[in-house]
Amino acid sequence: MNPKPPALRLPPDALTRRRALACGVAGGALLTAPIHAASWLRDWLRSGDRNSAPGEVFKGDAPSDEVWRLWVARGWVREARHYLRLEPNVQCKVCPNNCLLTPGDRSHCRNKINRDGILYTLAYANPCTFHVDPIEKKPLFHYLPGTPTFSLATAGCVFRCLNCQNWEISQQKPEDTKDPRGPELRLRPPLPPTLTYADMRRLSLFPEDLAAVAVALRCPSVSYTYSEPTAYYEYAADCCRAARARGLRNILVTCGSIEERALRDLAASVDAAHVDLKGFSDDGYRRLNSGRLQPVLRTLKIYHELGVWFEVIHLVVPGYTDTREDLKRMCGWLVENLGPDRPLHFSRFHPQHKLEHLPPTPVETLLKARELARAAGLRHVYLGNVPGLPGAADTVCPHCRRVVIARSTYAVTRLELDAGRCRHCRQPIAGVWT
Repeated sequence: MNPKPPALRLPPDALTRRRALACGVAGGALLTAPIHAASWLRDWLRSGDRNSAPGEVFKGDAPSDEVWRLWVARGWVREARHYLRLEPNVQCKVCPNNCLLTPGDRSHCRNKINRDGILYTLAYANPCTFHVDPIEKKPLFHYLPGTPTFSLATAGCVFRCLNCQNWEISQQKPEDTKDPRGPELRLRPPLPPTLTYADMRRLSLFPEDLAAVAVALRCPSVSYTYSEPTAYYEYAADCCRAARARGLRNILVTCGSIEERALRDLAASVDAAHVDLKGFSDDGYRRLNSGRLQPVLRTLKIYHELGVWFEVIHLVVPGYTDTREDLKRMCGWLVENLGPDRPLHFSRFHPQHKLEHLPPTPVETLLKARELARAAGLRHVYLGNVPGLPGAADTVCPHCRRVVIARSTYAVTRLELDAGRCRHCRQPIAGVWT
């Protein structure tokens, strides 16, 4: 239970004004764009996703020269990855927002800026929070049960969820959570006994130091969580590589809204993921999260294709994501595309952020959702945010129906698996257990 330390040809109709605007470029700019930009345009035209326009950005909101100087001095700035230089504009290609930034603009996620025609991230080595959590809190129930995971986040998010429980950091700029003035504080072993709020405001945690800290804390994994790792993509990617070099596992807790190229690059260093499937209609995603469904479904398929272990969570929000028809379609899609052994967590909504006027999800709604999921063929269905509900978080053998993992809140209270098999009938249980 306790871990051991351990040159582009375009189709004749390609350059319509609508498509050029959706790419964030003018027709003439395509002729002078770098080859990697032309390559992306070719893929985009083939994808059929031609009606998506760039996301809303913060015009003229880049930091002042003085703040920029301080940020650079701290090492909290890096040139971004997966973007197009459009001289002098830039377009980020990490997430489906596809932010088009003129010089001095800030991205939809609040973390990236266009400075002098180059896209930079301001969310690098400057986490606003970190903690050691039980892995069950992510939640991941079929991945290294009972182990701690070093968890961290920076400010920013690619979504605008009305119900966000961490909106104090996800809807903030990095400059709102960090202060580069005063003496530098770089966290690395040996670890200080305590850290104050003022310490956290100026603290740096570089990728190689993060890996060393996780090892010192006897955490076999690092989780990129609390806000959205896609928003701090460059930092997360470098941390994943540093953690792998130290023998650690990497876990993404993510909304799944990410472009395919960026995802595949990152997934090469990811071991597990928790993916929020926040609804099963585009209308619901637009209303509740300011996002789109199809990119998330694509992410799920890619993780499945690559063999990355992941579990799916669905927050059941009254009036938004609780219709029987959508729940039934979602469960059917999961079985058909991901298989019956993919764990699904239904989570109870509690009034948060901009939805404080709504009631909590009735427990009966969650129970009916679980029935729908099981009827669709899913074998491992869990209910979250319902403390005291018998069996809500237990893992049951799909063959003999005995409990093989019992949980209370985030603690594993009983583990009856031998090398990933039910101790009673020897049925293999899907997951990563060692």
